[in-house]
Amino acid sequence: MVHIFSSSFFFFISQLSLSFFHLTTNKQISFKVLFLFLLPFFFFLSFFPQISSAASSNPFTPKASLVRYWKTHVSTDLPTPDFFLSKASPLSSVDAAVLATHAAGASLSSRLESFCYSANLFCSFDSQSEISVPRFKDADFKLYGNKNFANYGGNRLGGTDSFKNYSDGLNTAEHSFKRYGGNSSNHKEGFTSYAEDGNVANSNFVSYGAESKSGSGGFTNYDKLVNVPNLRFTAYDLNSRSHKLTFTSYGNETNSGSQSFTSYGKNGNGVPQDFSSYSDGSNILTSTFTGYGESGKTANDSFKEYGVSGNNPHTNFKNYGKGGNSEIDTFSNYRNGANVGDDSFQSYAKNSNSGRVNFANYGKSFNHGNDSFTEYGKGSIGKTTVGFKSYSIDRNFTTYAKNGVSFSEYSNFTTATGSGIHVNSHVEPGKFFRESELKQGNVMVMPDIRDKMPPRSFLPRAILVNLPFSSSRISEAKEMFHARDGSTMESVITNALAECERAPSRGETKRCVGSAEDMIDFATTVLGRRVVVRTTANVNGSKEKVEIGRVKGINGGNLTRSVSCHQSLYPYLLYYCHSVPKVRIYEADILRVETKEKINRGVAICHIDTSSWGPEHGAFVALGSSPGQIEVCHWIFENDMSWSVAD
Repeated sequence: MVHIFSSSFFFFISQLSLSFFHLTTNKQISFKVLFLFLLPFFFFLSFFPQISSAASSNPFTPKASLVRYWKTHVSTDLPTPDFFLSKASPLSSVDAAVLATHAAGASLSSRLESFCYSANLFCSFDSQSEISVPRFKDADFKLYGNKNFANYGGNRLGGTDSFKNYSDGLNTAEHSFKRYGGNSSNHKEGFTSYAEDGNVANSNFVSYGAESKSGSGGFTNYDKLVNVPNLRFTAYDLNSRSHKLTFTSYGNETNSGSQSFTSYGKNGNGVPQDFSSYSDGSNILTSTFTGYGESGKTANDSFKEYGVSGNNPHTNFKNYGKGGNSEIDTFSNYRNGANVGDDSFQSYAKNSNSGRVNFANYGKSFNHGNDSFTEYGKGSIGKTTVGFKSYSIDRNFTTYAKNGVSFSEYSNFTTATGSGIHVNSHVEPGKFFRESELKQGNVMVMPDIRDKMPPRSFLPRAILVNLPFSSSRISEAKEMFHARDGSTMESVITNALAECERAPSRGETKRCVGSAEDMIDFATTVLGRRVVVRTTANVNGSKEKVEIGRVKGINGGNLTRSVSCHQSLYPYLLYYCHSVPKVRIYEADILRVETKEKINRGVAICHIDTSSWGPEHGAFVALGSSPGQIEVCHWIFENDMSWSVAD
């Protein structure tokens, strides 16, 4: 009896709430009136737990609504796939209706914490917590995670601190190093495999090594493979003397990262910095160097393979080396092979004395970049020498000091072919493979297909349509999710908007979706209503050698179209979906090599036409070929999806 009554009750409340929601949207009734009307029903629910518990089986929850939407918009006899249904909003029908009214009234921001919790969003990208830990002994941190260090190692004489495997694999690693090693003498710090493989790393180095004498700081494999790192070095090595810093494999293969170096090495004396393989292979990395090495004396900075093969890196050098004395800066293979990219050098080496700057193989991009040099070397004294070797096109030199500037091998690399590209170990083994490898009995390496994004859910469409999501409304989006200027949340929002608003490539159809219904609509618009969505069953076999079992070609292994959907980082579950023409899709049993036990059911997609890909795409780097010469296959990773026409 309770179940019958509760179903009828929820039907009444849901329908009534939705009706009032439409009225508030059309401004025929105020939000206050709706809230006061619903208040007695919420009060009533608090006295009847039997009715509240029936909400889980209520046919008007977002999950139940998604099942009905699938049945009416997908014309196959297959039920809604479990992995797809699991991404639906967990909200009850009442919560969904109430939150929809708040969204329509632009008041969700005032209840962000409860909204994020009940809707299974991820809103804690930034942390305010701090711990002050003065130390006077050597420290060894292994497999250590999520701590803040303030005034750590300050005023130390000698000593060595070691951070190994710090925060590896953690989700949302947050670290703060404030006045770390300040005023120290001969103090060495070592960061090895720091925050490697983490998700949404957030590290702050404020006044790190300030006024230190001698000593060294080493960052090895820092934030490697991290998704959306947000790193800040403020007043790093300020007024230091001979404090050597080394960044090796820093931020390599990160996704949508942001690094800031402010007053880094400012007024330093003999402070050498070495950046090796910095942000190599990164996706949309943004680095800012402000006041870097300003007024420094005899500094020696080296950037080797900085941003090599990155996708759309953005780097800003402001007042870099300004007023420096006998500084030597070297850029080797800087942003070489990057896709697009945007670098800005403002007042670089301005008013410097006897400085020397070398750019070797700078920006030999296969796709045009946009670099700007403003007041570069202006007002320099003595033999300020700037050399550009093998420098490519699309560069803008404004108020450039002509004395001592040499250009050699200035080339147009846009017509370069992909011949001679060698297999590069920077590309993860197994990430790309040939179609011929998908045969029963073949042993191959499976890459790490684990989803490194934080767990989130879709939003109901009634909530989603009233949330700001465009560059023109970015201030509203920041206010909605309490994103401070310069915060990680701000970076997450701006990066997602940039990805979603990017113009489609030739022949591409794309859309970002934040609800399950929107994804269904996009897939059926491109492919028709007879569609199937697939993903790899689990993550078993990741980073291991596996054996291929039975292989099934979708649509008989013939050429077909597909829609691929990849996650983007955002507080709610957001997918970047795009059409993929001329592909073949396969399902393959994944077996353990030793026992032949089936451990996974993998979905692989093979791109047959690669002629429009860049010659230094990771696939060609890994497989040793060039655009249009070979097909390229890859697995569908955990929680990514491939839509295709049903057999």
